[in-house]
Amino acid sequence: MTTHTHIIKERFDLVNRVSLKSGSHDPDSTFCVMEAVAYVAGEPWSDHPACACPVISAFLRSWNDCLPTDKDRDRLLKPLISKLVGTKKDVATEKRRSLMAADWLVRVNTPVWLRLAGLNVHADALSALPEITSVAQVPSIRGLIEAARKDAYAARDAAWDAAWDAAWDAAGAAARAAARAAARAAAWDAARAAAWDAARDAAGEKLAPTVRELQRSALQLVERMISA
Repeated sequence: MTTHTHIIKERFDLVNRVSLKSGSHDPDSTFCVMEAVAYVAGEPWSDHPACACPVISAFLRSWNDCLPTDKDRDRLLKPLISKLVGTKKDVATEKRRSLMAADWLVRVNTPVWLRLAGLNVHADALSALPEITSVAQVPSIRGLIEAARKDAYAARDAAWDAAWDAAWDAAGAAARAAARAAARAAAWDAARAAAWDAARDAAGEKLAPTVRELQRSALQLVERMISA
């Protein structure tokens, strides 16, 4: 299959005039972020463009659908569209990118939620881990994640505030992602954790600054994956 490395300006201009939407769509000028990538690259309509890395695509399909508003999608994801064309590389690069997503989820995202929930010891243990660069690291990492998960679960049962739910969700996602860090699912889980929904459901505007901080961090992760 031929992959594309350049954007079509007229199509790119059209995408910039409309807002990104949640979900997948028929070819009717309504786009999620990855449909927009396929469109501007001149590919057949799809949210799995051949020109884009499947790991980064998995991350962005998930994040696109988890974000609550078109405004959020436009603000966070639109600037990435032109950068994603031509990011398809070899299997080794895909594996490296998926490990980057798992590493961000375990060492950056999850500790933030654990600290909000008062689990500072667990948060510090995860954030102090060495960068996850190999699946061989997973057995030693999983013990720390499971310990955080156990305490988050106990706290939820004890009816602590709603921020515990966000910590629990993030810790559980980290355990799943670390267990299959070389798979594209790591990127999917990381993107879900980067979305607004968990914080909005947990504590609304109280957690908005934290969510914005994590969104910035997630964008930096995508840029690093693109450059890998």
